[in-house]
Amino acid sequence: MAKKRVLITGGAGFLGSHLCDRFIKEGYYVIAMDNLITGDLRNIEHLFKHPDLEFYHHDVSKFVHVPGELDYILHFASPASPIDYLKIPIQTLKVGSLGTHNLLGLARAKKARIIIASTSEVYGDPTVHPQTEEYYGNVNTVGPRGVYDEAKRFQEAITMAYHTFHGLETRIVRIFNTYGPRMRLNDGRVLPAFIGQALRGEDLTIFGDGSQTRSFCYVDDLVEGIYRLLMSDYAQPVNIGNPSEITIKEFAEEIIKLTNTTQKVVYKDLPKDDPKQRQPDITKAKQILGWEPKVSRAEGLKITYEYFKSLPTEVLYQRDHKSFDGYNK
Repeated sequence: MAKKRVLITGGAGFLGSHLCDRFIKEGYYVIAMDNLITGDLRNIEHLFKHPDLEFYHHDVSKFVHVPGELDYILHFASPASPIDYLKIPIQTLKVGSLGTHNLLGLARAKKARIIIASTSEVYGDPTVHPQTEEYYGNVNTVGPRGVYDEAKRFQEAITMAYHTFHGLETRIVRIFNTYGPRMRLNDGRVLPAFIGQALRGEDLTIFGDGSQTRSFCYVDDLVEGIYRLLMSDYAQPVNIGNPSEITIKEFAEEIIKLTNTTQKVVYKDLPKDDPKQRQPDITKAKQILGWEPKVSRAEGLKITYEYFKSLPTEVLYQRDHKSFDGYNK
């Protein structure tokens, strides 16, 4: 029997590459698609010789053609960190709108089930805590983060429209802060930023007073949740994340202890619209998918730290368009 075929957009990115691993492990033929603006082929180079991986260098904001049958599409193509979507705002909006439209059309033509990667950022700076899927959010549409937040909110809307109007099999995963190997060390998010500063012997930078909270989910747990949601029959959005909440200040102290460094913490002004609290309510994921995170933060951080320590020195000190200071994401 022929292998089932899956298209993973953003396949050379942090999450996309882990999804490629998972679906190959599950026996699928994987087509990874990425324009490599924020993705990196090194994330999937270990799969290059695998007979069940094919790579397309393509921007999904343009017409997407994939020959042959497709059973599933996972749309994970999008800049996901502030350094990226603040520097390439138009591309961020286009991949969430035009790219999603193209892939929904492809899914309809191929009669494939599609899951789109949404985000906790659709909740904005929340006034409800923890965040449930029924919360509509508190988002500044024209603020600096609006290009990402609104791209994802539109993405959810058009996906649901295709589901209700065309009867397309769609799934929507709202992803909360995730970490693990293959994150970009200098991508502006709080976890790699802290570890990178520790490895370089720099002070750890907190934006604001450090009372903001985040909830970090290890990538293997996230991938399991995504896989279960894709295989479920539930079309409404589902939060996937770890509800173990921690303040940024406490998290900085954890990183200093983990890395056994002596740096101090320095404080800078909090950027506009930076969320004060972020914690997923995962009741739906537990009830519908039988999913909850298994990897503790201590265990996941140790694995992630070892990965970052293994990177070449030039990567540790790299400063390019993929580098930005200003958010506790």
